[in-house]
Amino acid sequence: MKRSFEKPRVTDACSVTRRWFLRECGVGLAGIAASSLLAHERPAVTGPVRRPHFAPKAKSVIYLFHAGAPSHLELFDPKPELARHDGRLPPPELLRGYRAAFINPNSALLGPKYKFVRHGRSGIEISELLPHTGSIVDDLCFIRSMHTDAVNHAPAQIMMNTGSQQFGRPSFGSWTLYGLGSETQDLPGYVVLNSAKGTSGGASNYGHGFLSTAFGGVPFRSSGDPILYLSNPSGIDARAQRDSLDTLNRLNQQAHNVIGDPEIAARIQAYEMAYRLQTSAPELMDLGHEQRSTLDLYGIRDVNESSYARNCLLARRLVERGVRFVQLFHEAWDQHGDLTRAIRANCDQTDRASAALIKDLKRRGLLEDTIVIWGGEFCRTPMVQGGNDGRDHHNRCFTMWLTGGGLKKGHVHGTTDEFGFNIADDPVHVHDLHATLLHLLGLDHERLTFRFQGRDYRLTDVHGNVVRDILY
Repeated sequence: MKRSFEKPRVTDACSVTRRWFLRECGVGLAGIAASSLLAHERPAVTGPVRRPHFAPKAKSVIYLFHAGAPSHLELFDPKPELARHDGRLPPPELLRGYRAAFINPNSALLGPKYKFVRHGRSGIEISELLPHTGSIVDDLCFIRSMHTDAVNHAPAQIMMNTGSQQFGRPSFGSWTLYGLGSETQDLPGYVVLNSAKGTSGGASNYGHGFLSTAFGGVPFRSSGDPILYLSNPSGIDARAQRDSLDTLNRLNQQAHNVIGDPEIAARIQAYEMAYRLQTSAPELMDLGHEQRSTLDLYGIRDVNESSYARNCLLARRLVERGVRFVQLFHEAWDQHGDLTRAIRANCDQTDRASAALIKDLKRRGLLEDTIVIWGGEFCRTPMVQGGNDGRDHHNRCFTMWLTGGGLKKGHVHGTTDEFGFNIADDPVHVHDLHATLLHLLGLDHERLTFRFQGRDYRLTDVHGNVVRDILY
């Protein structure tokens, strides 16, 4: 059969790329194979909702990422035995083969700095520092047996968010958007909000990796334009902007027709999204129309003041408008010293708003199909650092909580030993958590793959098991 092809509609011979040549000039089986390989390298840009692998329990995610490693021993995992051994050296058998990030592992044990209180019908114990979280404890699923591979902040944050300690992998949010698409055309499908300090892992925590840029997280600023240069410059009216954008899109489309580069399609989409954001983003960021009772629930006094509480309310508004994945980064928990004062301050800043988000989603009927995740990259040692008021990094066990569609409520999964040092039963690795969250979204983690550099990649790499015990 004679193969027809169209010459590139350009006059510059240098514009005839290798990709175009292989796609258009290949003949026979070799040409078919080359075209097939190129097609696998070309991800579709984010667009309409895609069909999941099976019926999902949830359709959106809010990830409250508390970077810096919140101490499970002060917040979520009561250890009365550790309190009784305060100031003593740990048992030698406990430290066999153990390497701490900074301290001598033989440092004395440090008892919990705060008391634990039972809450709700479930009677789950959490810290006295978290009274608002205590009020929603019957809606939460606690995993006290999380563990990870990394022992320092940047690689551990990147692993928690991408499934790998290495830079360059797509984030959990990007994989979600790649697998399911977006339900909104007026806002990005993946939005990032920051409070406190910037994260050690930086933009890699929400990057698109080798997927199209259309799947990456879009950081929103907390004041002014949510995205830089969103407003028209002086002298440019709406008509001039639309005409300019139409011309630019035609040029980009011509280049895309010739080259077939998916980044050109992503660029076209980004320009159109920015145009729509000029209307949708200011409306989203304006909290002035929220009821005073709602603002009080979150603890927001000034609707224009940047804060973790404001970001929590924005997260609700984003999922309400169809955004698939919202991620809040709050890095403030790295207490190598000054633990007693600093962790109280952290809880004062975040406890009320975290609980308010769950209550707000629930009363609006949004919690049924939204997953909310609270946790950091690892936790803190039972041994002391910084004199008598700090803890080092600890990756062997830590706690996260989750709630929303498909998750058990008022439930605790996994236990740690009497010192909160090792997992006693039901361990959950980062890969297992990712597999489970994708499962709740209707995605099989073994089937959600993308071919890059000659192999199929996935969020869980070659690992991960769905944790059935936390699902109803």
